[in-house]
Amino acid sequence: MCTNGVNTSQFKTNIEQIDETVALTRRWTHKAFHLADEGQQPKTAARLKEAQGLLDEVRALLSEVSSLVEEEAGAAGVTVTAV
Repeated sequence: MCTNGVNTSQFKTNIEQIDETVALTRRWTHKAFHLADEGQQPKTAARLKEAQGLLDEVRALLSEVSSLVEEEAGAAGVTVTAV
């Protein structure tokens, strides 16, 4: 469905792709944290742990965004169809 010039389905898919990318980055950061932690680099490990938390926040925001896309698309009341 296209609302206000935005294909809602494609837009939601795009947000999901961003979330998947952030999830992958979070996993890499988690692995790097363990390397630093086990390698006795406490300052580096602490920063990586902090980065993990921030990436978790990004994923939470993206989840909210995904819900808002649907909500706002329904509220717009404008639908464009092919002729």
